[in-house]
Amino acid sequence: MKIGVPKEIKTNENRVALVPAGAESMVAAGHSVFIEKGAGDGSGFSDELYTRVGAQISPDADAVWRDAEMIMKVKEPIAPEWPRIRKGQVLFTYFHFAADEALTRAHLKSGATCIAYETVELPSRELPLLTPMSEVAGRMAVQEGAKYLEKLYGGRGVLLGGVPGVAPAKVVVLGGGIVGINAAKMAAGLGAAVVVLDISLERLRYLSDVMPANVMLIHSNRHNILEHLATADLVVGAVLVTGAKAPRLVRREDLKLMRPGSVIVDVAIDQGGCVETIHATTHENPTYVVDGVIHYGVANMPGGVPRTSTLALTNATFPYALQLATKGWKKALSTGPALLKGLNIVDGHVTYPGVAEAFGLPYEEPGKFVV
Repeated sequence: MKIGVPKEIKTNENRVALVPAGAESMVAAGHSVFIEKGAGDGSGFSDELYTRVGAQISPDADAVWRDAEMIMKVKEPIAPEWPRIRKGQVLFTYFHFAADEALTRAHLKSGATCIAYETVELPSRELPLLTPMSEVAGRMAVQEGAKYLEKLYGGRGVLLGGVPGVAPAKVVVLGGGIVGINAAKMAAGLGAAVVVLDISLERLRYLSDVMPANVMLIHSNRHNILEHLATADLVVGAVLVTGAKAPRLVRREDLKLMRPGSVIVDVAIDQGGCVETIHATTHENPTYVVDGVIHYGVANMPGGVPRTSTLALTNATFPYALQLATKGWKKALSTGPALLKGLNIVDGHVTYPGVAEAFGLPYEEPGKFVV
């Protein structure tokens, strides 16, 4: 199969979808790999590293999209890339369709086969291709939140861990999944007073066994969320409904309860955000203020640490990409139930329930397209 890896063009997105080691394995398996010139530079992988292992360097994005049967990316194709998509082409990347109707309709119109990293799901309900980036984003959420709590950035001027004689900051984490547990670990390690809210008692019981003593575990409901928002210095939005829009847990009027200069980092922004007042921002302009509360809504947080993120992501995605390339997408999905869950759009049809529900579109079972 001909596999294309274009350079990411989303603002400050420096990750790349395939590292040289992955390209080497693809070539060894008999596939052709086309890497856009400079695609790996942001993650520290030069064109020479790719050519050494048998990949071909394409002069521009147009050539990659034209020549490839399967496109591997990190982030969803944005508007300038939509005209390059061909009918029948396989796209394997993060899409987060349910948060963006224009993106969804563009890919329906393209006739492409869209397999989303974020909805590939194991029988255990683990999301193996979302997990590594959720780990990075959860840890970064606390790192970024701590920075924007500094007075220089308009924050309350508090240190997360405090010092002897001065109380630590309070970090409230909405959701106890992969993002939430990593955020809580980081905040607790820095010495903050941490509260994690989750709707699953089973998850809270698990967290009680693995979290340190400075993490309080609370059942998530409207009353408890409001109680802890009122005393929070940093709020991390860490909720996820797989493939669907995130629930809105913090409303506009709730901001009036929060302290001026407190910070919200909404990691759920990729799925629309769990805070009513959040909107997507960029690494160049990451924050804005509503009712005295700093909002951080960078939609590609792991892109800020591309070396770590690229290696973590490709460790997870490569085995699935190799299956798609070697077997063809239909056979790979028909023999791999986890990959079948990743099929969101095929030839103008929506094949993931959360995407169909988000925009009132007809839903079709993915299995009918792989027989």
